[in-house]
Amino acid sequence: MKSTTNTNGQDLVLPYKYPWNKITIGIIIIFICAVIGVAVGSVYIPVTSVFLILFSKLNLFNGSIELTPAWHTIIWNIRFPRVVLALLVGASLGISGATYQGLFKNPLADPYLIGVASGASLGATIVFLSGIPFTYGYFSLLPIASFCGGIVAVFIAYLISIKSSNTHLSTLLLAGLAIGAFATAITGILMLRSDPDLRPLLSWLMGGFIRAQWSHSILIMPYMIIGVSFILGYSRILNTMQLEEYYAESLGVNTEKTKRILIVSATLVTAAAVSFSGLIGFVGLIAPHIIRLLWGTDYRTLLPLSGIVGAAFLILADLTARTIVNPIELPVGIITALVGSPFFVYVLLKTKGSTVDGS
Repeated sequence: MKSTTNTNGQDLVLPYKYPWNKITIGIIIIFICAVIGVAVGSVYIPVTSVFLILFSKLNLFNGSIELTPAWHTIIWNIRFPRVVLALLVGASLGISGATYQGLFKNPLADPYLIGVASGASLGATIVFLSGIPFTYGYFSLLPIASFCGGIVAVFIAYLISIKSSNTHLSTLLLAGLAIGAFATAITGILMLRSDPDLRPLLSWLMGGFIRAQWSHSILIMPYMIIGVSFILGYSRILNTMQLEEYYAESLGVNTEKTKRILIVSATLVTAAAVSFSGLIGFVGLIAPHIIRLLWGTDYRTLLPLSGIVGAAFLILADLTARTIVNPIELPVGIITALVGSPFFVYVLLKTKGSTVDGS
């Protein structure tokens, strides 16, 4: 709700208008980024051919124009799956990053804050180094192990933070850091004592979409839809949570229930994203701050637009990773780190000396 004053000096409350115009513009930007991401690469494919291949796969085009089988394979089996997966992962990290920042009232919070990344890394490392064949045709145990590792790490941190039926967010943060450090140490020990070639594992840990398949996007979507639906449903309450806790409770907000739902939802979305992309940092930090700078701190606007910015950013980061030193493909995590590290320093300097309230 927005407040204004009429000619008699009385306060008027204006109804909130959902930012459909901004969301529409964001979707158009994502669409443009996706088309560029599909067309550009080691082999450039004209945009018109991209659309023709897409329409033919959707049975919307049966013209006589012949397109090479190689182009069909590159577009439909390689580039489209990784662009779609980058879109979903970027949106997931952007929304969960904004959620954690609002929940912890900390502009430096990100989706990996409470141990998701370290737990996912440990789960993936255990499976990779166990000697068990983790790939069966199109099925892989690696995403399942990383997903479970991330969930377990956050669950342990959450149990530590519970005291007298209340979730202490500061304790959750510290517990998450401790569990994350422990998981990272175990991961390091396992890697040092291992015999097999670690390059595939290190490539996964640094993040990327080189092995993206359509099935990955299909598997991530249920977790994303469920988690994001709960998060967006609590966007107005998350605004109220920016007040002191007792103020929020006096306004009728069940703060404990809200914290649990948002922690579970954001963790579910993050773990699902990490399980298929590896560790890609800074997306959940950059996207919410861009929206704050442009359109303010109302979480009803901040959450969906953070997802849109995160999606567009990660599509472009993936495009950069596979073209900047062609024919070598860099891990996407390197690109996001190169962009995100200076941005992190900027946010740190901006909040220096001020109260960290997430605004």
